[in-house]
Amino acid sequence: MKLVCYPALDTARAARVADAVGDGQVVHCATTNAAAAAIVDADAFFGKLTPQILAPAKKLRWVQSPTASLEHYLFDDLVRHPCTLTNMRGIFSDVIADHVLGYVLCFARNLHIYLRRQQQALWQPVGGEADGGQDFVVGPGVVTSRDRAHLHLADCTLGVVGLGGIGLETAARAQAFGMRVVGYDPQPVAAAAERVELCADLVGLLPLCNFVVICAPHTPETEGLFDRAMLRRMRADAYLINIGRGAVVKLADLAAALAANEIAGAALDVFESEPLPKDSPLWAMPNVLITPHVAACSPRIAARHLEALLDNIRRFAGGAPLRNVVDKLKWY
Repeated sequence: MKLVCYPALDTARAARVADAVGDGQVVHCATTNAAAAAIVDADAFFGKLTPQILAPAKKLRWVQSPTASLEHYLFDDLVRHPCTLTNMRGIFSDVIADHVLGYVLCFARNLHIYLRRQQQALWQPVGGEADGGQDFVVGPGVVTSRDRAHLHLADCTLGVVGLGGIGLETAARAQAFGMRVVGYDPQPVAAAAERVELCADLVGLLPLCNFVVICAPHTPETEGLFDRAMLRRMRADAYLINIGRGAVVKLADLAAALAANEIAGAALDVFESEPLPKDSPLWAMPNVLITPHVAACSPRIAARHLEALLDNIRRFAGGAPLRNVVDKLKWY
């Protein structure tokens, strides 16, 4: 077995990889040209694969992506190549689900409003007489968001769009708070029906939900899925949460829907373009939570990432089935 790694791994990780490969050969490459030369007779590749590197490969049977998402990893020649592609899905699921529940709790308990009131030294409960049903304004010309009473989570329904690892972990956490969970996935895994109420389509799911969580990958089918028409199918008191992929939500349409009070708010960790442009109206909207693509951040991820790589190396070397095999035509 010959494994090519590009870029080269650091000393500590390289030693673990060499141990997993055993009697095989590991080549660490610092440049694209070096990787293209080394891959000619390689059986496996880990790292940043490009058309230039793939072209000279004669024996390549397995490629391990260092990422879970593949919209920026796949290219036509790789899709057509007979090699098996695997990714890093599964190592972020619980961490991202925690982030989702943080958003849910923030909106349910109006913490996004109380944080601003704290900055104003304003002692004023949301939904009390002092609010008087007035809009909550944070500055001149800023889109307003009507103050709402606190939500009781056990009275709420959370909808999950995409029932992979992240979606099912999110469902489990919501159910721990007593929430009803409904889900939609065009190809749900077998376990999904046992863990959530399945909806036959997205159009049927949206009107049921106080919170809609996008856990779907970026694929040709999901790109731009949440446009203005789709957003209008949500309840006017519902919140949209996107921790899937930024391209799934058209941000201009979302901003317009929020400005028109067609939905109650949104929480976003991923965006069509990153970083989110400074002139985006979403920055100034008090009913929007923005985090800079950090939902997967955790001190546990680096170790999980390495163990996922080592596990698949051992499987490949031993002829066992690989984990996280990707359908290259579907991008996941």
